[in-house]
Amino acid sequence: MRVLIIDGYTDEPAGLGVPPYIDIYPRYIAGAVWSAVHNAEVVYVTIDSARRDLVALKDLSRSSDLAVLIAGVTVPGKYLSGAPATWNDALRLPGFLESKYKAICGPAARFGFGRGGGSKSVKSGLSDLYDFVITGDPEAVIYRLMKEGFDAGVELDSVRGDASGSDRFAARGAKIIRQHPLFPDGLICELETFRGCPRSMIGGCSFCTEPLHGIPSFRTVRGIAEEVAALHQEGAVNFRLGRQPDLLIYGTREVDVPNPSPNPAALRRLLSSVRRAAPSLKVLHIDNCNPATISDHPELSEKALRAVVEFHTPGDTAALGIESVDEEVVHRNNLKVDYDGAMLALSVINRVGSQRGENGMPHLLPGLNFVYGLPGESKDTYELNFEFMKEAMESGLLFRRVNLRQVMVLPSTRMEAFGGYLAKKHRSFFLSHKLRVRQEIDLPMMRRIVPSMTVLKDVRTELNHGGITWGRQMGSYPVLVGIPRRLPVGESLDALVLSHGPRSVGALRCPVRINELELRELESIPGVGQKRAASIIKNRPFPSLEAFLEKFGDVPQLVQLAPFLEF
Repeated sequence: MRVLIIDGYTDEPAGLGVPPYIDIYPRYIAGAVWSAVHNAEVVYVTIDSARRDLVALKDLSRSSDLAVLIAGVTVPGKYLSGAPATWNDALRLPGFLESKYKAICGPAARFGFGRGGGSKSVKSGLSDLYDFVITGDPEAVIYRLMKEGFDAGVELDSVRGDASGSDRFAARGAKIIRQHPLFPDGLICELETFRGCPRSMIGGCSFCTEPLHGIPSFRTVRGIAEEVAALHQEGAVNFRLGRQPDLLIYGTREVDVPNPSPNPAALRRLLSSVRRAAPSLKVLHIDNCNPATISDHPELSEKALRAVVEFHTPGDTAALGIESVDEEVVHRNNLKVDYDGAMLALSVINRVGSQRGENGMPHLLPGLNFVYGLPGESKDTYELNFEFMKEAMESGLLFRRVNLRQVMVLPSTRMEAFGGYLAKKHRSFFLSHKLRVRQEIDLPMMRRIVPSMTVLKDVRTELNHGGITWGRQMGSYPVLVGIPRRLPVGESLDALVLSHGPRSVGALRCPVRINELELRELESIPGVGQKRAASIIKNRPFPSLEAFLEKFGDVPQLVQLAPFLEF
């Protein structure tokens, strides 16, 4: 038995699988295959690898019993290290797959492929190309398909009984990570703690798919810890508790109310167990937190957040689904929190996590998510959201990232009836608002979070473009770092921040070896123009710091560099 898994990457309200992340889908599916047929061969490839060599993909599939494409982006973003599978990929790939059976699963199978903000997703025609369009939990369906000889009678919408129903698959499928091109140091394993939304009982947010899972169903601490231990034994060192709509309510005793209170003790048990299961981990981050949980239960939320800061690693982000602070939009879309509640949530997270950690970043900061094109939106909506960000910034609060997106219209959500016409109508508002936020909010905030002369440790290089090497620290929403020199991809280095953009910083490798810097690197140092950079090169090598400062000590910016120079 041989199964080919093609990871087309996923991005959902609760869950991310675009590199450097690997989501639960390929791991659970591999575990299901090995649980059904213990000696099966499972081959894992990414969609990027498949696109680069379709002939090789064809050869791999030729001897496979089943080829599975995982795909689906329901909250689209911009990605540096991977390009998720598109509608065109889904249509094209079956022509190259010669496996006995072909399957597609993930959000794309259930909701279709989106084509950007304001558009409706498309999935018609998939059943003509794939033998199995799996709209349920892929691991549950594939396990049954393999046990029953790929019987056409297997229900493709089957789901696990509860969140812990796939624990055995999660642990057993851990070794699939060894086949990922970024394994081990460049890979982050996305971990599921629960699924479902407590607000599903009152309809949830108009655009979100998470309430479709019903009320929360929690995985056990033991099940999560066993999965982490299995992943760590295979070599995983980076983890994120990202697959849940609100980590703060993990283990709450109030699943039957729309806005339950946190259970700090349960969250502490979870985090400490993950630490024990992976004693050599390098990164432990989180993702989604509901701002309404914090505003309605500030004391318990603060205790829960302090547990996160105690056990995590710095540079972490608690992504808050604020969506809008316009009262009309909040009301008509059943959103979670209003203007004052959102501001309180930012304040609590800052109080707990704004201190700087050993990797150069603050421990834990809020991330702000806004969605546009929702019912009730007007031109005033954009101004209100901007004023919220401006007030937060002027009051001294820090926030790591602002995510602005236009709504994607998905089936089975209330937005399906409303459609995407408002997003299209307000497209010009959105673009001008986005530009204003980038320049007037993001840029000054970046300067606060990573001031000049900050050393960002363990930046991993990811991409060479236009003479600049781009890299990031591993973790949730890391700062993009540009170094004006072509460096090998996949290396880890410390970076000294020198300049700032709205979404990135300019830096040099640290320690700074002034005798080895290229002209472009020297010119990137603020206060050093072409002439002075050429003069530095002409007078090299400098035997010591004293010799260098004797020649260029009249330049304040170069004096600032002195503690970071190496000769």
